Amino acid sequence: MTGYGLATADYANAKYSVEIKSLNSKFLELNLKYPKAFSDKELILRNICSKDIERGKVSLSINVERTNGEVTGATINTALLSHYYKQLIAVNNELGADSSNLLQTALTFPDVISYKEESVSEDEWNHLFQIFTSALANFNKFREDEGSVLKADLELRIKNILSYFKSVEELEPKRITAIRDKFTQFLDDAVGKVNIDQNRFEQELIYYIDKIDITEEKTRLKSHCDYFLQTLASKEANGKKMGFISQEIGREINTMGAKANDAQMQQFVVGMKEELEKIKEQLLNVL
Repeated sequence: MTGYGLATADYANAKYSVEIKSLNSKFLELNLKYPKAFSDKELILRNICSKDIERGKVSLSINVERTNGEVTGATINTALLSHYYKQLIAVNNELGADSSNLLQTALTFPDVISYKEESVSEDEWNHLFQIFTSALANFNKFREDEGSVLKADLELRIKNILSYFKSVEELEPKRITAIRDKFTQFLDDAVGKVNIDQNRFEQELIYYIDKIDITEEKTRLKSHCDYFLQTLASKEANGKKMGFISQEIGREINTMGAKANDAQMQQFVVGMKEELEKIKEQLLNVL
């Protein structure tokens, strides 16, 4: 959800610029900075940003730089200030109080300082709105370009998980044979081959192998990976959905690791976990 968009243009002796920046966030956090004259347009800008940007910690900054040297600001009513100041001096002399801050006190009295009410014409707002639209388009283009890179990376991570998964599938039959041979050798050494109840041994072996069977985990993991790629290819904003799918992928990988009972298979499981963590990190930047 990181993004950046900038647009500038000149209009009526002023230079207008609109800058939009965003960082990762689970929700939309929109911060607007603009000249006071455009304060009545805030709701319009917020609604458009909420619809187009959807998620992220977003900063929208509007700047107007006047080129004709025009200065607008506060106006001091000198006659009223003088009137208040003279009264304060008279009272101060009568009371014999400190007179060091009388002028500052007079400046705080009502109507001494007035502020010019800023406003913009409809033409000026229309011009600014076009600049804002251009900045938003540049912002979205930035995110689309970054999204293409993220998509390629996520596809690569899922393919890496599936590659480890294929190695696990190839190793699994050998794992069962190795477990059987290990148990047989252990019993031969412990009680002797002639003392082994083969029927009981086969029952216990089947029970144990069933406990560590990962057939269901393999089926669900493959299904979740395919669903992830399908969701990734969708045109809709599915960042949260892919986050949920990645949680399910992680659940199957963890269960597979718990049932592995094989050092080499555990290495493949660790590889899958590493790729999944990279996926989760990248999904924080996906709408």
